[in-house]
Amino acid sequence: MIFNFRIVSDEVDNFKREIQIDADATFLDLRNAICDAVGYDKNQMCSFFLCDNNWEKEREITLEDMGLDADQDVWLMDETILSDYIDDGQRLMFVFDYMTDRAFFIEMKQTITGRTLKDPVCTSSMGTPPPQTVDMDEFEAKVTAKAATQTSDDMDEDFYGSTEFNDDEFEAAGFDEMTFDE
Repeated sequence: MIFNFRIVSDEVDNFKREIQIDADATFLDLRNAICDAVGYDKNQMCSFFLCDNNWEKEREITLEDMGLDADQDVWLMDETILSDYIDDGQRLMFVFDYMTDRAFFIEMKQTITGRTLKDPVCTSSMGTPPPQTVDMDEFEAKVTAKAATQTSDDMDEDFYGSTEFNDDEFEAAGFDEMTFDE
């Protein structure tokens, strides 16, 4: 079985990627496919978060065990199989910049049964991805400027990634549903 994931960003208009990956692959395989598709360094700390339908983070699947809480279960990317946690429509966040909590929004759009993939494939690419990291001086200046002009409730808007996401981004023009030959 093959999973088809759509990846978008709240930082860059018209950025989208679609990745097909075997359902028996690991989250590390998905991380590597995403990094390859956007040209990111694979040596940076990152995590996936399984999300509910409102993009609320529920379970973290991380690159490395940081050993912060011995009482808490840890799910590691290289040990966690996609099909154990992914269903049709599953939403995820891929946090690629821990310093500023910037992330891609991911949705599992389609399951292709009766087929397998040896290696993940980026089947559609549109737009330029946001930079993997941001200059901390620029980031702090933006925080200061936003704080001076907005209330704390407005702080997340138009920033380097917010906790809200417009579902219409997944259905945007130029990213038609794909068909596959059986």
